Amino acid sequence: MPYIQTRTNCKIDKEKELRIKERLGEAIRILGKSEDWLMVEFVPECNLYFRGSNENLIAYVDVKILGKSTEYNTMTGAITEILNSELGIRPDHIYVSYGEFANWGWNGSNF
Repeated sequence: MPYIQTRTNCKIDKEKELRIKERLGEAIRILGKSEDWLMVEFVPECNLYFRGSNENLIAYVDVKILGKSTEYNTMTGAITEILNSELGIRPDHIYVSYGEFANWGWNGSNF
């Protein structure tokens, strides 16, 4: 039950959005999850500021999963590479956070 939300201060056209979604679908395997359960959200053109400025491209990515993982460092590297290559966001302007949940609801009940 993974969910990945990407907030950025840049515009994301539909072609790039679909490419990033596909690449995140592959990367989620790093955490032992499947794209079959992956929900992805993009929030482009946000009013984000980093180091007191919003003149550079910035991204904040929030990854939530059911259960636990030990592969967050590898996943952060993958997310950073995807956003750098697809949107041109420098790695030192990307934050990634993770949330682990023991309870996750779907289809009217919880796992």
